[in-house]
Amino acid sequence: MALLRALPAAASAVVFTAAASASAPAPMDHHGRGVAARADASCPNTLQVAYGPPVAAKGWQYRLAATGFRKPRGIAFDSAGGLLVVDSGVGVFRVALEQDKGQTCVVTGAPRKIINSTELNHGLALSADGSTLYASSSSRVFAWAYDAKAGAVGDANRTVVANMSSTDKTTRTLLASRRQPGVLVVSRGTVDDGDAAAGNKASGHAQIRAFDVGRLGARDAAYDFGDGAVLGWGLRNSVGVAEDPATGGIWSVENSVDVLTRAGVDIHSDNPAEELNYHGRLNDSATAKDQGGNYGFPLCYALWNTTGFPDLGALKTGDQVPGPAGEVKKLSDASCNTDYVPPRLAFQAHTAPLDIKFNADGSKAFITFHGSWDRKVPIGYRIASVDFNKDTGEPSAAHDSTTAAVDVLSTPDLTKCPDGCFRPVGLAWDSQGRLWASSDSTGEIFVLYQNGTTDGGGSGGARPLVADRAATWAVLLAAVAAGLLLA
Repeated sequence: MALLRALPAAASAVVFTAAASASAPAPMDHHGRGVAARADASCPNTLQVAYGPPVAAKGWQYRLAATGFRKPRGIAFDSAGGLLVVDSGVGVFRVALEQDKGQTCVVTGAPRKIINSTELNHGLALSADGSTLYASSSSRVFAWAYDAKAGAVGDANRTVVANMSSTDKTTRTLLASRRQPGVLVVSRGTVDDGDAAAGNKASGHAQIRAFDVGRLGARDAAYDFGDGAVLGWGLRNSVGVAEDPATGGIWSVENSVDVLTRAGVDIHSDNPAEELNYHGRLNDSATAKDQGGNYGFPLCYALWNTTGFPDLGALKTGDQVPGPAGEVKKLSDASCNTDYVPPRLAFQAHTAPLDIKFNADGSKAFITFHGSWDRKVPIGYRIASVDFNKDTGEPSAAHDSTTAAVDVLSTPDLTKCPDGCFRPVGLAWDSQGRLWASSDSTGEIFVLYQNGTTDGGGSGGARPLVADRAATWAVLLAAVAAGLLLA
């Protein structure tokens, strides 16, 4: 295969518009919800979305930060503060922050294409030391030497993981471990609702595997996907994968099947559930609960909506039930729940979670819900947060909760979806604790900020409240002094 070539730093084949946002507190609508900051004289920004804008939750603000991408998917910040973006079918771009006035008031420079490739389509990761950039096609994972200061990759790439079929789901999500530097986690889904090969562990279909790519020498052959350590199989399409910074646990968010029946009844509108799954820690596979286990696909699926569900019995949201293939194999509800690994949480069917990122202390996980495409009434098109217990590393909500995912940025009018609305994919934290998100259907990048937060996400976290309080007290004391002088 011909090597993918890096472009010179000055090259750029796409015209982008950079954005800036107001540093003043986020404006609110009459419900107290944050709306997109508007341009003002102190922070010049003329960008506006060309559709009904999403709405931020109370305490959050957001700003459209860049436009003009074809289909932005995975994103990540390098150690110099540059935002790397995989534009599916185009390549990898780097977006530099030229001005940063705090909160969502950032001014970005013109993005530079640093890798030109029509093969790259979703996966993106940086090694723990930031010196290697990984990106994926449908069949391979590539690595480039990366210089964050220059914002450039080396002249050519090398393949580190190979032999993934391009006939199933084409995205290959990548996670470079911070707890185990050199270990790369690769998620490989399947397009078929009833992929029989996924029932064979050796097939590599519908699995998450880990690879010690850090040990590969310059002349070593790439790993075959089948060589990786199995973190989980029977996972229909786990597009989002994350490492909990508090405990080191590996988590994924699962896109379940599009069509499902039970006892011959069509139940696909609100079932099966999308899933949050746990895969243990990378450094304790010998004792990790559930690591390497079978999560059920294509035999068993998680229940979301119990209303009118055929033969419900004592089943609750999050419990697993046999699908058509499981019914053929004579599986029972009980065997689906005892013989396969159940999800930790269930989410609304067809919301399509595509990324998950923990904040700095592991107290929350943020998830993009890309949204439905085959449901009569659209659902999803939002970013939500899930509370975690930092001590146990588990979600705070009960297994059968239907309210665990709380909206952070959502689309109020779904009638124009999927094509005419915000459709989030990738997430990344910057060093100031701001959350950035890509929207593939609109070709946009957004930046979000939570006012007064103390548990942001990036390596530097959000500004601590103590600093804000100190500034507040300084202002108050100055005001008091002025008042005394006037008296």
